[in-house]
Order: sequence, then C-alpha cells, then structure tokens
Amino acid sequence: MIEAAMIWNEPNNKSHWDLEIDPDWSRYADMVVRAGSAIQDVNPAVTRVLGGMSPIDPHWVNRMRDHGALDAVDVVAVHGFPLDWNLWPIHDWPDKIAEIEAVVPDKPIWVTEVGVGSFGAEEVQVFGVNRTAELLVGRVPRIFWYSLYDLPQEWGATTRHREAEGSSYYRHFYMGLIRADGTPKPALEDYAKVAGDMGLMQWFHFEDPRLDDAVAWMKRLGVRHLRTGLSWADSFRPNAIDWFDRQMEALADFDVTVTFCFTPEHLGIAPHHSSAVHEPDAFADFCAWMIDRYAPASATMPAVRTA
Repeated sequence: MIEAAMIWNEPNNKSHWDLEIDPDWSRYADMVVRAGSAIQDVNPAVTRVLGGMSPIDPHWVNRMRDHGALDAVDVVAVHGFPLDWNLWPIHDWPDKIAEIEAVVPDKPIWVTEVGVGSFGAEEVQVFGVNRTAELLVGRVPRIFWYSLYDLPQEWGATTRHREAEGSSYYRHFYMGLIRADGTPKPALEDYAKVAGDMGLMQWFHFEDPRLDDAVAWMKRLGVRHLRTGLSWADSFRPNAIDWFDRQMEALADFDVTVTFCFTPEHLGIAPHHSSAVHEPDAFADFCAWMIDRYAPASATMPAVRTA
C-alpha cells in the first residue's frame, strides 16, 4: 500500500525544522542520505521523496544537492498555499513548478500539499479547488489536496503561528473540505470531480477518531492517492504499534505516500519535534522499520521492533 516515503515535512520551514540548531540544513541532509539509503535497502520499489518544501525555493534545492541529499531521493516535492500563506497568486503555480524543474531536471516534481482554506468565505475554497485542478492536473505526476477535514480548534495546530498572529494561525483550522463537525463544505462536491487525479493529504493524529469516517469518505469520493504520516515521536507512545497497524490497515486500499517526521523529544538536540537529532541513524532505523512492517520487499510477516 505504500508507494512512496517522504523524508520529513517542510524541512525549510521553521515550523517543522529548527534552523537555529541546523542553520545550513547539513544535519537534515545527512538524515535524508541515511534514511534514503535505509528505505532503499528494505524495499527499492518504494519511491523516496525529499520532504515537501515550503516555501518553494530553488536555492534551498541547490543547497540540498550540495549536501548530497538529492542523490538519496527519487522525487522532489513542493507545498503551496497561495490564497492563504504564500506571497504569490494562485495563477503562478505553473511558474513555481518550472522554477524547481529548472534546478532538478532529472527528477519528477510532486505537489504534496496544496490547499485553499474557507476561513474568509467558503466560496473562495470552491474557486481554489477548481483553479488548482486546472493548473496542476496533468502538469505534475502527483497532487495532494490539503485536506479532507478541518482541524478541530481544541486540538491546536502544529506550527509556529499562535493566536496573536490572527488569521495566519486560524487559517490552519479551515483547510478541510469537511468541517470539524463532519458536515461537508460546498467545495467537496467540486473536489469529487477531480478526486481520481488529485489525491488527498490528511494527517491522522494518534488514535484519531476520524480514521474510519475518513476512509469511507475517500472511497465515496473516488480518491486513489493519499498522503499521510507516521510520527517518529508517536512511535514511543504506549500502544503506538497497535495504532500504526490500525491506521495502515484502514488505508490499505489507497496508494499511500507516508511521511516520516517529528523528532521524539528525548532524542532531539533540543526537546522539540522540530529538532535535529544527536544520532541520525536512529531516524533512518525508524524509516526502515516502518517500510519493513508496511511495505516489505517480499510477503513476510510484519517486522517486530527490538529496541
């Protein structure tokens, strides 16, 4: 069920990677090299994806090449939210893709997060779904709309933005096609028309109560491709493997791009999910373990964690 593995999420965004600890991304690149090699060793058929960049930045991609990270991945990924956070118009999507193609002519470019929120008006999201499909379907091999569900406000957003920053923070809670109470927004009907070509990106929180309903909605919509995450930090929680197994079994009918990210506090240089780590091989071991368990190269029993 796992067709691709993404190595971290938005590593050039300080919400997800601590740039004070790793200002030149050399530690991140080292993690990519080790994780990419580990994934390939377990199952060379799994596509390895460089953590989706946000902002879209060809200079950062060149830095990744200089550090050797591009040699350890098969795909370069971008994220864009031009009607909510980015300082460029939605109509510039083709130009943004071309910027990255120009510096990585030898690898496919995937759009692993694109979205338009309904914070200001739900009609804006309807426009966003349709215009995004017009610009990107057929332009890139994979597109993942963010997201199926609104984030419940009581959960809080995993971001540097806080309430004092106004809409920059609150927009996080309005990115779904379905409201937090389970009712569909107008844009869901428009998304359904392109669901076979434009997949979904949906984070599932630990023991997320929305999992079964999400699977039912995605099957009803005709979704084929899904991007989600398996949290390295969550792997140290009690009953983590039971949850991972349930999540991945529920998603077995989809082609899944799984994102490996979030530093366990006790393994980070700083005690935070965005921190680089003392032992980068520990992250590579986690990636290899997850691929061996959920996407083994041959039909074998799931791997058992020994440490």
